[in-house]
Amino acid sequence: MIRVFVIAGELSGDRLGANFMEGMHTLTGGDVAFDGIGGPRMEAQGLRSLFPMSEINVMGVAEILSQYRALKRRIHETAQAVIDAQPDVLVTVDLPEFSLRVAQLVKARSNIRCVHYVAPTVWAWRPGRAQKMARHIDQVLALLPFEPPYMEAAGMRCDFVGHPVVMDPQASPGEVRDFRDVHGIGEAPVLLMLPGSRRSEVGRLLPVFARVAERMQAARPDLRLVVPAAASVEEEVSRAVAEWPGRPIVVHPGGSEAAVTEKRAAFGAADVALAASGTVSLELAAANTPMVIAYDMSWLSRQIIGRMLRTDTVTLVNLVSDTRIVPEFIGPACRPEPIAAALDRLLEAPEGQRDAMALTMQRLGRGGEAPGIRAARAVLDGLRQAGLKPTP
Repeated sequence: MIRVFVIAGELSGDRLGANFMEGMHTLTGGDVAFDGIGGPRMEAQGLRSLFPMSEINVMGVAEILSQYRALKRRIHETAQAVIDAQPDVLVTVDLPEFSLRVAQLVKARSNIRCVHYVAPTVWAWRPGRAQKMARHIDQVLALLPFEPPYMEAAGMRCDFVGHPVVMDPQASPGEVRDFRDVHGIGEAPVLLMLPGSRRSEVGRLLPVFARVAERMQAARPDLRLVVPAAASVEEEVSRAVAEWPGRPIVVHPGGSEAAVTEKRAAFGAADVALAASGTVSLELAAANTPMVIAYDMSWLSRQIIGRMLRTDTVTLVNLVSDTRIVPEFIGPACRPEPIAAALDRLLEAPEGQRDAMALTMQRLGRGGEAPGIRAARAVLDGLRQAGLKPTP
């Protein structure tokens, strides 16, 4: 029996953790037991969470400081639970502010093997994080194919296991047709607008996106705007979009099958998209939707991040495909005039991005083994290599 302690603290981590657990069940023939912290998906795979995952899902400096004592208590409680359980391996899924502190405490008091799932973006900024991780992390599971050398240079084993986006179902032609029919779009061109999921970014981007919408609608009166709203900012987005021209269609969030299908169909129906910088660029690439990326931040954040950034692009499609085909407007460049011009050019000639998007999906693992299976196999091989457990 292989014993695994697995920790996730947010919805994306719960998904990764659940897929990893499913992979472990498959590869071990069920000869595996789990302890840890997770959400509903991980619980469906047999985990009894030590406490609700939401208690450690804290982002932002102010939020972390305001809940510092409670987080510190949970970090120590979790580390003690790992040591008491004496698992064959501890697998922490993203959430480095919490997970890596737990791993540090565990390593200080035991020889338990520690694996971190999702490599930090040391290729973009703060490269010293890899060296700090290496003091208490034995192995890293990377989502992006160019990440292993950065982790290995710091002394950790690193396995590229694929990105979960490659397993996302895409809209069928029938779903796309139904979406267009239900919303009275017909054959009109569709611009998908994705202003983000955090209040701070949405607050900065919505005014810019509104002016882009005005320019695009004036230039192309038949253009339809579709705005999927994240659950965390649904009210703000719906209120703002109601003032935009052209009767924008708001796609409301939800966990129901109908809501998931609606969002999937919106991505599939779009001719082009304007999106906040982030992993949504990979979702758009998976849906084969050409895109323009935009992002802005506070003046202080611009100064700090601008000095720390180590790459000339922040768009994952550009990075994974090793191209610069996706236009991006970041910081001072995040202005409606050039963004609208780029979207207009893209509507005229969308084909240029399609090869890069297809290459991105290929390099992320589309058509290959599921990332959850690859992650489980990498962890089992790491245990075997360390002489801790034979591979089933």
